[in-house]
Amino acid sequence: MPGEEFHRGLANTADHGRRKLLLVVDAPSLLHRNHHARAHTGLTDRSHRPAWALHGMLRQIIESIDQFAPDAVIFGLDDREASVRSSFYPDYKAGRAPKDAALVDQLGRAGALLDALGLATLTPPGLEADDVAASAATWAVRHDWNCVIITSDRDSFAHISEHTQVLRLINGGINNSPLLNPRSLKLMYGVAAENYLEFAALRGDASDNLPGVPGIGEKTAPVLLEQMGSMDAVWSDIEHCGGTHLVAVMDAWAAETGGRRIGAGLLKRLTAPGARERFEFNMALMSGHDDLDLGLTPDIPGTPGLLPLDIDRVSRVVGHLNVESTTSLAVRVLTGTPASAVPPW
Repeated sequence: MPGEEFHRGLANTADHGRRKLLLVVDAPSLLHRNHHARAHTGLTDRSHRPAWALHGMLRQIIESIDQFAPDAVIFGLDDREASVRSSFYPDYKAGRAPKDAALVDQLGRAGALLDALGLATLTPPGLEADDVAASAATWAVRHDWNCVIITSDRDSFAHISEHTQVLRLINGGINNSPLLNPRSLKLMYGVAAENYLEFAALRGDASDNLPGVPGIGEKTAPVLLEQMGSMDAVWSDIEHCGGTHLVAVMDAWAAETGGRRIGAGLLKRLTAPGARERFEFNMALMSGHDDLDLGLTPDIPGTPGLLPLDIDRVSRVVGHLNVESTTSLAVRVLTGTPASAVPPW
């Protein structure tokens, strides 16, 4: 189903009262993406500071709010001063190129911009925006809401469920980006949503400098998980039966699909020195903290994160970015007021 139809479908579900909708934004992910995509514009705000990444992020979020009509919106931000994961694993995300000074400046200003608008933000101490997404997915289940996570990264795929979908921004903007639910995730990666984290831990993540289990990549891992059900079942079989069931199941799959037998080779890779330790290490690093207090109080009108926003604040704050069309769109979408009714900022 094309992205735009997908978006309308979820918005309609929320509008018809089956479940309310929480929109969760991975702000650093969007800022990074928009920095690289829009740096050539050289856009500055009214204080003559770089603003292209901030503007691009905000524009995409306004368009998303217009599409999805959420009941609440929260932005996850990274703690840029401390990292629990880097303390545990000093090589976490090592090898990434140094951030451009203009991007660093805009990353540092994003929280203040969003707070000034009256939107909800959360910077969890020592943690990342993905931990906010994980907690939001848990919050949605607990409160029987729907949840859409907006990001350009794959990390949030682990949170996809009946309640939570992920809009992964790619080239072409909101309308051309895939909205992933359990079914579409399975079609894309061949792995059930509840197994995605184990799939990622087996595969590894080069962008975070996390090697996978040697010899088990994006093709083998989904088959292993689908045939065995989970890595708990895999490790249990290896511990108690020497992996005989694993070998039989994988060879039976190979026979059914006309492929070569892979059971013995797969068992050898999984029992190689350090294989299980690598998997468990990746699981520990990749697992999102899902117990953060989001500070959302949707039953109290006017609290941060709820729409509509104050028209004067929206006009002033978005106007500072110095793009008239975006200010007009923000006023219409975020306040419900026709932009023509707003005097110039």
